[in-house]
Amino acid sequence: MKDFDKVPKNRWVRLIRKKWFLPAVYIAIAAIVISAVVWYQTAGNPWVDSSDLRDELEQLDESATPDFDEEAQSVMQQEETIKMPVEESMEAEIVTKFYDYEADREEQEKGLTLYNNRYYQSTGIDIAQSDGEAFDVIASLSGTVTEVKEDPLLGNVVTLSHGESITTHYASLAEVNVDVGDEVSQGEKIGVAGKNMFNESGGTHVHFELHKDGIEVNPEEFFNKEVSKLEQYDVQVADTDQDEATEDGAAENEEKDETKEKESKEQENERKGTKDEVSFSITT
Repeated sequence: MKDFDKVPKNRWVRLIRKKWFLPAVYIAIAAIVISAVVWYQTAGNPWVDSSDLRDELEQLDESATPDFDEEAQSVMQQEETIKMPVEESMEAEIVTKFYDYEADREEQEKGLTLYNNRYYQSTGIDIAQSDGEAFDVIASLSGTVTEVKEDPLLGNVVTLSHGESITTHYASLAEVNVDVGDEVSQGEKIGVAGKNMFNESGGTHVHFELHKDGIEVNPEEFFNKEVSKLEQYDVQVADTDQDEATEDGAAENEEKDETKEKESKEQENERKGTKDEVSFSITT
């Protein structure tokens, strides 16, 4: 009887006395709790429907993606500022101004070029290096090359498109490094400045034009300004017919006096070694 009393009354007592029993119980309880939480957050919670949420996220992504693709290029373009088509480190000189119909006579003379005994109004600016040497011509803005041509008078001409309304034009290039259809980044090399037959006395330079809706605007007014400023600019078409008629009439009336005066001035400047370079119009 004594030996019988020393034996555990049931198997549970012996199981509980095992060293691994309590840790096993804790692990089992933790697994049950974790499973319950996961179940509640998914199928167990009536307020959360993962399939509906997934569908809504997909619809949101589909609706947002087209807008981003359509506007991304425009936003990037507006972040750019219009730059001179030369390296910032270069000692550049604007040797011929844009002909402004509203400027005074002295300023307008800086935008005239004499070719074949006739004065032409500059529709852009001429840029040269202070030492007269050749230099790299770079893109004023990011855009697409729409035209590359060799003109017998103007030299090589490259045209870039920057959206629907803005274009830039680069002429008097000795070398061209782009082709039609190329996507060009701002600051990327387009070519090398050179000389042209239209302005032989101008030496090595690049003629740069900035157009809005096909109309020339003064580049100097928009350098270092955002593209959006030019996009919002209201371009006024100058009454060129009247101005040309006035100029022709004045040339006929003044004839030799005015011509001799300007030729005398140019000869004097040449003797003094000045750089009164004349310009030309890409669209002429």
